[in-house]
Amino acid sequence: MAVWALGINHTTAPLDLRGKFAFALDQITPTLQGLRQSLGHSTRHNGVETAIISTCNRTEIYCAGEQAAMDHTLGWLAQSGGVSPALLRSHSYTLEDSLVARHAFRVASGLDSMVLGEAQILGQMKNAVRAAETAGALGTTLNQLFQRSFAVAKEVRTSTEIGAHSISMAAAAVRLAGQLFEDLSEIRVLFVGAGEMIELAATHFAARNPQSIAIANRTLERGEKLATRFGGEVMRLSDLPERLHEFDAIISCTASTLPIIGLGAVERALKKRRHRPMFMVDLAVPRDIEPEVKALGDVYLYTVDDLASVVQTAQANRQAAVAQAEAIIDAGVQSFMHWMELRSPAGAAGGVVPLIQQINAQADEWRALEIARAKKLLAKGEDVDAVLEALSRGLAQKMLHGTMAELRAGDADLRAQTAQTVSRLFLRSQSKTGL
Repeated sequence: MAVWALGINHTTAPLDLRGKFAFALDQITPTLQGLRQSLGHSTRHNGVETAIISTCNRTEIYCAGEQAAMDHTLGWLAQSGGVSPALLRSHSYTLEDSLVARHAFRVASGLDSMVLGEAQILGQMKNAVRAAETAGALGTTLNQLFQRSFAVAKEVRTSTEIGAHSISMAAAAVRLAGQLFEDLSEIRVLFVGAGEMIELAATHFAARNPQSIAIANRTLERGEKLATRFGGEVMRLSDLPERLHEFDAIISCTASTLPIIGLGAVERALKKRRHRPMFMVDLAVPRDIEPEVKALGDVYLYTVDDLASVVQTAQANRQAAVAQAEAIIDAGVQSFMHWMELRSPAGAAGGVVPLIQQINAQADEWRALEIARAKKLLAKGEDVDAVLEALSRGLAQKMLHGTMAELRAGDADLRAQTAQTVSRLFLRSQSKTGL
């Protein structure tokens, strides 16, 4: 079984390119089905397991199958994003086997995040796994990979202080807003969206007691739930153009595939505000706010990439925790690869699970034959004790026949080696008692 992965993240690809490969959670099922169908066109890649992790900082495809199909997977992803395979390859990373496990474990543990040690990625990975399960794309191998990722992440968080000195994107946004406005209690804040990231950002801003909070969302019900929590109001996305000027700070993070706050709307808002400054944070990938807005003189617009420098603090305090986390990950990788080796085809180095399955199947076949024979004898009125004796003798003979044949075959050295193995396997009670 081969395991491979490819992806782009905040360290390899610019924001606009990452935006082309952002998949909303409700898009994952049809996307996975399309990928599997594409792989299935080749007989060598039938039944490939697949999963997709898509966040604001990364899009990653994980696959498991009889043979790796890295080039095919990369070509499919490039086509889905409308870019050339060469362009995608120049901004992506490709991994196989143990490197896939190491990467997945590091991602789950927050070691590959823009915010070192952040915990949000673990929930996003779990959502991706559930989506793959729903799509019927997750098999034994990838399920084992991700379950071990979650276990490693839990151990890292409980055994190290990897997240103790981290600064979240939401906290960074509050810090930047504090640099622009003298008193955050006097500003009006608008949150666009009602997802997990907006909830986190709203929590941080609410702690500074702003003058007012508003939530703009596609569905009023979900927006109202969040607004009620923070004592704010709720509005529809369609109301944004007319009300944008009312707010000093706008934080946006939706799953929209197109910008929802355009240059024209912001220009009109600035005129109504008489060019009082506007603080804007676009946490969405793809962008919620048109990039041209950043050029306006009275707008301070930050993207997820712009916040990266703010959150990279306290690195020295985290180095010991990182080293501890990497050691835990090393052990996890070794354990996963051992599991993979055990599941290798019978005859391959270390591959014992298929052999165990074959042995069990052979034993079941012998058992079924002897039971069928015993039932026939009982139906004829044979003595029960005699039938049981015949059944046990028949099973014992079938199971020992091959072993006895091997003990009689070959030269003296081979027979001696066989005898040692047989003794270890069949005479365990004697070895324990010293007889």
